[in-house]
Amino acid sequence: MTPPSDLPVWHLAGAGNMGTLAAFYLRAAGFSVLARRPAPVRKTLTFEDRRAPRTLDLPAAPAGPVRHLVVACKTPYTAAALADLPLAPDVTVLRLQNGLGSLDGLLPAGADLIEVVTTSAVKGRHPAHHLVAENQTWMGRARGGPAPAWFDTLSRHWPGLEWAAPIRERQWRKLVANAVINPLTGLYDVPNGRLLEDPDLRARADRLADEADTLLGALDPAWSGGSRQQVAAVARATAGNTSSMRADMQRGAVTEIDAINGWLLRQADRLGLDLPAHREIVAAVLEHSPAP
Repeated sequence: MTPPSDLPVWHLAGAGNMGTLAAFYLRAAGFSVLARRPAPVRKTLTFEDRRAPRTLDLPAAPAGPVRHLVVACKTPYTAAALADLPLAPDVTVLRLQNGLGSLDGLLPAGADLIEVVTTSAVKGRHPAHHLVAENQTWMGRARGGPAPAWFDTLSRHWPGLEWAAPIRERQWRKLVANAVINPLTGLYDVPNGRLLEDPDLRARADRLADEADTLLGALDPAWSGGSRQQVAAVARATAGNTSSMRADMQRGAVTEIDAINGWLLRQADRLGLDLPAHREIVAAVLEHSPAP
């Protein structure tokens, strides 16, 4: 079936786990999704419930300006993924990545950047992906503002999708959870729940959470804090899970530490603050993983 002509055509930069999930929902809503690769891409998505597996065929994108883009690649590869893209001056971008700041300086001045924060989880490696948790997802702009016209169509086919205006509070909450759980579980090669069981790891987690609250409170006096409790709740809810950074370190891949803890350190430097626990853990992760 040919999609309605008024629906945007989305280009996908990063057809990994989360990119595949986004493509699945976009296609379910009737949008065309094109792969930013020289050849078509075929993906399979399986589910924890009884839904039948789905096959996604993503055609290769033709030449021409990119007006709607999903960025779902790992953050260290963002610049390379966007390097040769003919972005329209007013391109709309959905950023579905960990951390913050990965698109700084890479988009046209008139771009409409929509951040995506999700608590869904997908596992697997190309071309097979498995949706293990289908939870809440929020989209919104850091500066706030109303949802675009196509959002209602997408929200009817993306379970748990909501518009957040602004989205910064949810971004920061997820950033702190990633900044505590990911590097500790990666360095010590443990599942998330181990941070609650090991006294030494729990103490390190608390220091990281407290430093993050200090910084975010300096950036925004309205920040409510409470990151110790929030991180503990995430670790408890995902106790048996392997964090994305642990998975990266297990296979010797570049991590996303620069977009997560590194973003916190850059903000702290700008404000003249010191975050020793974050500085130490960034150095430790970089020592045990490849350079970007």
